[in-house]
Amino acid sequence: MEKRYVSPAEVCGNFLAVGERKAALPLDKMLVMAVLAGAFIALAGVASTWGSMLVENLSLRRLIAGCVFPAGLAMVVLTGTELFTGNCLMSIALLDRRITVPAMLRNWCVVYVGNFIGAAAVAAMAVWGGVFAGKEEFLVNAAMGKIMPVEQAIFRGILCNILVCLGVLMAAAATDAGGKVVSLFFPVAAFVMAGYEHSVANMYYLTAGVLAGADLSAADIFIRNLLPVTIGNIIGGAVILGGGYWYMYRKGAERAN
Repeated sequence: MEKRYVSPAEVCGNFLAVGERKAALPLDKMLVMAVLAGAFIALAGVASTWGSMLVENLSLRRLIAGCVFPAGLAMVVLTGTELFTGNCLMSIALLDRRITVPAMLRNWCVVYVGNFIGAAAVAAMAVWGGVFAGKEEFLVNAAMGKIMPVEQAIFRGILCNILVCLGVLMAAAATDAGGKVVSLFFPVAAFVMAGYEHSVANMYYLTAGVLAGADLSAADIFIRNLLPVTIGNIIGGAVILGGGYWYMYRKGAERAN
């Protein structure tokens, strides 16, 4: 019978090769793959915004957004593109001494910039293309709602990327496309419904809000959201989940495995 499930230990072992492959990508391919991933997340953000913005009840609005937004990660996973938050799991390969810190940081920096380009480009095309014509206030309110105290942004970033990276790991446990989409759906939906903070998604929401008229400075955007959220995403994905997975399934294992 065909195997339809990969065990957690096998998933962790497979991420050693995944980390090595990501670290070895040529810069031009890495950037293109990152731009596409950022665009995919933003495209899901556009649909999520429209699907939920006219709903008055906050719980129902978040439920609808949570059901739509996982399409972004599904597109990333099934196309093999490069998403910063998911790439925090490169820490598994780092802890196993398969890649170096500079190689991991090279990937993170290039992918982060590429994700920003892709997400901002979709935001600009959506706003300037009139996708939200007459409803720009929803974009403004969404962007303004992203501005918060630094400690809140960090904690929400941690919680978010535990769930996003959990979705990536769970998708890796499935052996067919449908199984991957179903596996990642629930963790991603959970982070959206809970109101946690995803750095790449925020690249879209903040850019769209500013283009729609939100009165936000660069300091507001970066100091009170993107930077602390990014730090939180790294802690949640690379340290807590990536480190925890490595400790459970790779610590003490033979390096040849």
